[in-house]
Amino acid sequence: MYTQFFGNFLLQRNIVTPEQLIAAINMEGTSHIKLGTLAMYHNLMTANEIDAVVVAQTHEDKQFGELAIEKNYLTEDQVNRLLSEQSPEYLLLGQVLIEQGIISNADLENLIIDYESEHEIYDLDVQVDQKEQVTKLIRHYFKLGDLEHSEVYESYLTLLFNNLIRFIGADFTPMTPIRCEEFATQFGISQQINGPYTIITGVDMSCDMAIEFASRYAMDSFDEFDEYVQASLEDFLNLHNGLFTVNMSNNYSVEMQLSPPIIHDENLVDLNPDAVSFLFPVLYPFGTINFLFSI
Repeated sequence: MYTQFFGNFLLQRNIVTPEQLIAAINMEGTSHIKLGTLAMYHNLMTANEIDAVVVAQTHEDKQFGELAIEKNYLTEDQVNRLLSEQSPEYLLLGQVLIEQGIISNADLENLIIDYESEHEIYDLDVQVDQKEQVTKLIRHYFKLGDLEHSEVYESYLTLLFNNLIRFIGADFTPMTPIRCEEFATQFGISQQINGPYTIITGVDMSCDMAIEFASRYAMDSFDEFDEYVQASLEDFLNLHNGLFTVNMSNNYSVEMQLSPPIIHDENLVDLNPDAVSFLFPVLYPFGTINFLFSI
C-alpha cells in the first residue's frame, strides 16, 4: 500500500503530473526492479555511483553487477544478496519515472529518504499487515483525527482501499479528500447505512470508466455500458458496505443495516446539511473514481 500513497506523495510535491503518474503506473507491469535501484535503497551505492556504472555500460557489454564489482562499489556477496532480497514496491514506480526522464537517480535517492522519514518506514514495514499500513497512511495523509467519528472514517477507508486492491487492482493513487455539501454524479450509486448514526456512501464515475471498473470487478470483458455494468457497480458498493457493517459490529459493537443501492444518472445525491461529507478521489489508469462518505 505504500506504493499507492507514494504516488500521492509525488503529486503533492509537484514531482509528477497525474498524467505522468498514470503512464508510470501502466509501465510498472512490464518493468523489473534494477540492481542499481536496490543498491541505492539499501545504502550500498550512491546515485552518482549508479550513474557512473550506467555510463560505463554504454561502453562495455557487461551487466550492472559485474561493473559495480569491478569499480569496487559492490562485492559479489552484496550483489547476490540484493538479487534475492525483498524490496518495497514503490521503488519500481520511482525507477520507471527515472526511465521516463522525469526524475534522476539523485532525485529518487532524496525522495525515498523524505518519504520513508515522513512515514517512519523501516525495513520491517515490508512485512507489516496491509490493513495496518493502510490505516497508518490514512491517518497521515487525510488527517481526519479531529473529526467526530474519526474512527468510522478510518475503518471505512481502510476497508475501501484494501477492497480496491483485492477486487479492482492495485494500480491506483488516493488523491486529496474534498469536503463537499452536495454530490453531483456522472453515473453514480449511493447507499445509506442506518444505525446509531446515518451514513450516506456512494461511488461515481463516467460510463466509460464504469465499463472498465465492472470488467475488473466481474473478471469479465464488457464492451458497452449496460445493466451488467450497472449491476457490477451496485454489487461492489453493496459488498463493501456489507463488510463494513460486519467490521463495525465486530470491532465497535455497533449494529448497522444497509438500505438498497440507488442509481444516480447525472443528478444530485441528497446529503444531510448537518452531516460532514467528503469525496475521496481515487486515480486509476482509466480515470478518477469519486467515493462519497457522509456521516
